[in-house]
Amino acid sequence: MHRFLIVIEQINDNFSAYSPDLPGCIATGETRQEVSMNMQEAIEFHIQGLIEDKVAVPVSHSFAEVITVAA
Repeated sequence: MHRFLIVIEQINDNFSAYSPDLPGCIATGETRQEVSMNMQEAIEFHIQGLIEDKVAVPVSHSFAEVITVAA
């Protein structure tokens, strides 16, 4: 089993997502739920391609934190 951080960004009325540990693996959607599901599928497809090409699946090194600052 592999775990990957994904970053979801809202751009106007749509959402996009990517994984810092899987360059080029991206997805879009009209809602956060849709982009998350699309990203799940994109990551699975990406990993299948790596395995078929006999390329090592990257180890996730990314972490996320929320920083609060007083402005």
